[in-house]
Amino acid sequence: MGETLLDKVWRAHTVKMLPSGQTQLFIGLHLIHEVTSPQAFQMLREAGLKVRLPERTFATIDHIVPTASQMRPFGDLLAEEMTVHLVRNCQEFDIRLFDLNSGRQGIVHVIGPELGLTQPGMTIACGDSHTSTHGALGALAFGIGTSQVRDVLATQCLAMAKPKLRQIRVEGCLARGVYAKDVILSIIQRLGVKGGVGYAYEYAGSAVEAMSMEERLTICNMSIEGGARAGYVNPDATTFDYLKGRSFAPQGGAFDRAVAWWRSMATEPGATLDDVVTLDGGSIQPVVTWGINPGQSVGVGDRIPNPAEAPETDRAAWTEALTFMDFKPGQPIAGTRIDVAFIGSCTNARLSDLRAAAQVARGRKVAKGVRALVVPGSQAVAAAAEAEGLHVIFQEAGFEWRKAGCSLCLGMNEDKLKGREICASSSNRNFKGRQGSPMGRTLLMSPAMVAAASIAGEVVDVRELLR
Repeated sequence: MGETLLDKVWRAHTVKMLPSGQTQLFIGLHLIHEVTSPQAFQMLREAGLKVRLPERTFATIDHIVPTASQMRPFGDLLAEEMTVHLVRNCQEFDIRLFDLNSGRQGIVHVIGPELGLTQPGMTIACGDSHTSTHGALGALAFGIGTSQVRDVLATQCLAMAKPKLRQIRVEGCLARGVYAKDVILSIIQRLGVKGGVGYAYEYAGSAVEAMSMEERLTICNMSIEGGARAGYVNPDATTFDYLKGRSFAPQGGAFDRAVAWWRSMATEPGATLDDVVTLDGGSIQPVVTWGINPGQSVGVGDRIPNPAEAPETDRAAWTEALTFMDFKPGQPIAGTRIDVAFIGSCTNARLSDLRAAAQVARGRKVAKGVRALVVPGSQAVAAAAEAEGLHVIFQEAGFEWRKAGCSLCLGMNEDKLKGREICASSSNRNFKGRQGSPMGRTLLMSPAMVAAASIAGEVVDVRELLR
């Protein structure tokens, strides 16, 4: 009987079974940033420990870094302090840091793949919940807490229980104006934000196989929003073509040997799956969230649902969301006025995302009263976009073109919503207070949909602007 990628990677990285029933799992790549690592390094010092394998840990500055100006010292004292600590820790423990002067700085889940650090068959950990992103290249990637960051630094291992595996098949062709973001929001809408608890998600089917690597990264990024422990796509020719020539990928003959091994890690026909879910990709329309978790969404042509029609377990949450968002049951999501438009985040700040948004923005103007930001996911993305003139398209339309960082995705920096502002956002979370204001409201959608909303000043169907 065949094995799944989950089976193969788990077995290859198992050190031993623990008395708790968990697996001591070797971690092949550890990624750190300035927010969740300072306490972990301090715990190492207090225990008199060193970093076990510093060559397997890489650091960047992303969460709290300002994006308007990145001149040091930062105006935000906390951002400056965290950055100082990260630099010191990396120097003391001999860890490679992609800082603002490197030309390689960016959001940790953007630079890992683009540098070729993320590779098929790996186990990857990072002190950030959206580490599942890296599964797009056929890796098992886990978001961890600060105490686990300490554990990986000290031992290069994690104690984990092996999850069950659900294969999610998206079949058919996506319509024009429908993107990977719409696919993953549709999956979460169907299965729920807790539907993946105890599972890893394997994304498959003709629609997923046809996606570029950057589209797959978007889907895997939001696996955690569906409750899954990890999400991945089996490695294939798209994966290998993406990795070839990247800085930390194998080179020459070593690359060919690596491809042979990577290909062998894919799920085999007949492998045992715990569950299979199938979606018709051709029926998916652009999706917009209306509530306070990523599962509360509708197609752009649909109306906000009535809590009375929800499953009993969801009624209270739907009612809370409608009250917070100040929406009414039956209200069309299209036509919702916005105050802010944000294109960025580890979900949707890669070059293809910016191209899709620029296609909508080209020759148009941001609506009066809308504050619009474009924040590239990395310095490399920014340089590539600027080489194509995308920044000029955005600036002429009225967008602010920012430096690389997490920015308005989580509001831990200077980019925040104010008061009750409504933001059309290409990020991954619409929780209360997520974008910096306790009362701010977030509508998640694709970058192209954000661009369309910024032009109209309200939620609109991007397909109308693409005709």
